Amino acid sequence: MERSIRIIEPSKPRIPAKKRVVAYARVSSGKDAMLNSLSAQISYYSELIQRNNKWQYVGVYADEAQTGTKDSRVEFQRLLTDCRAGKVDMVITKSISRFARNTVTLLEAVRELKLLNIDVYFEKENIHSLSGDGELMLTILASFAQEESRSVSENCKWRIRNNFKDGLPHGFSILGYRLNGDTLEIVPQEAETVRMIFADYLGGMGKNAIMKKLNIAGIKTKRGNTWLEATVDRILRNEKYVGDMLLQKVFIADHIDKKKCINHGMLPRYYVKDSHPSIIDRDTFELVQERLKNQAAKYNPGAGTPNTYPFSGKILCGQCGKYYRRKINGAGSKYAKPVWICSTFNRHGKAACPSKQIPEDILLSLTAEVLGTPEFDEVFFKTQVKEMRVYDLNQLVYVFHDGHKVEATWQDKSRKWTEEAKQQARERQLENIKRRNSQ
Repeated sequence: MERSIRIIEPSKPRIPAKKRVVAYARVSSGKDAMLNSLSAQISYYSELIQRNNKWQYVGVYADEAQTGTKDSRVEFQRLLTDCRAGKVDMVITKSISRFARNTVTLLEAVRELKLLNIDVYFEKENIHSLSGDGELMLTILASFAQEESRSVSENCKWRIRNNFKDGLPHGFSILGYRLNGDTLEIVPQEAETVRMIFADYLGGMGKNAIMKKLNIAGIKTKRGNTWLEATVDRILRNEKYVGDMLLQKVFIADHIDKKKCINHGMLPRYYVKDSHPSIIDRDTFELVQERLKNQAAKYNPGAGTPNTYPFSGKILCGQCGKYYRRKINGAGSKYAKPVWICSTFNRHGKAACPSKQIPEDILLSLTAEVLGTPEFDEVFFKTQVKEMRVYDLNQLVYVFHDGHKVEATWQDKSRKWTEEAKQQARERQLENIKRRNSQ
């Protein structure tokens, strides 16, 4: 009788997979002390996770100088993206208030992660979101955190507004000055830049030309950024350069999103005359204000009621991501024609964005063709098209509200350089020169 022998190989012990753990940290101020605190949090959590042999260290997500609003936090959004991609099993954070100041924001994020079976551990409160009573405790404690945030915000507002009544500024940054305690002191080198801006504007240079001059010269703004036309405009209008101070121009309406609102009379404003040393004399400042007013009346007669057009807020530049705006080429002359142009190209030139402008008549006919209508229909266009994106080689992509896309191209108008065309070009140039000289 034959016997069969079956060899049984010893099974290898199964090594349990390590839990993939990350940490989230946030500070709501860019001050050195806060940034040091953030650095300490990152080091602490990196060491804490790597010290646990049951955990796999995935990383630390950290937002600097951000409020607790979900949409405004880049690293928080990246954390959620990685969680949705299945890269994370557990999130550790210092406290409920660091994760979110808003009860609704907190619960939305925690519930989404709970559906993905991702645990969030709040170290200070010792709460795991996947535990049985986790959500109940989070709701209660988050409400307390939100109320505490509101109370702190109201106390800060009270202090700042009392200072305003006494003519004391609240920490701000302005070119030409530094704040020493409650006193504004002149910074000589920065003050020279301010004087140059006022002198150039009174000398006939436009704000855009001054902006380009400053950028070419390598001069930076107070915050170390390149200049924008709007930045030059704010310098020219700022009453602080004549030694006066208008306080509470802006205010924070909501302690949660901390968005600054322009004060159009909702709260009292305080004007303090001769509160600090001036950089610009009062006569020069008044002349600049008069020119600003005249220029606005000349080029923006309808200011306060801005014109909107069918394509406003619809056309995105595929080069820089900014919106296209309507512009009249040759404004004021008989050769004027509307075009749509990238706002970056319009302000900073081809070096900043190599996009192309589109004549409005071409845009209207091309859109009618894409929509299959005999002529452009504004109402039908708005109900169908969500946005349009402009790319290289005269390519325009229409994105519809239902999600589908249609690609189209336009042809540049050919220029026949006849004697008549040359004469028209000369006339346009002469008109432009006369218009500039009359400014």
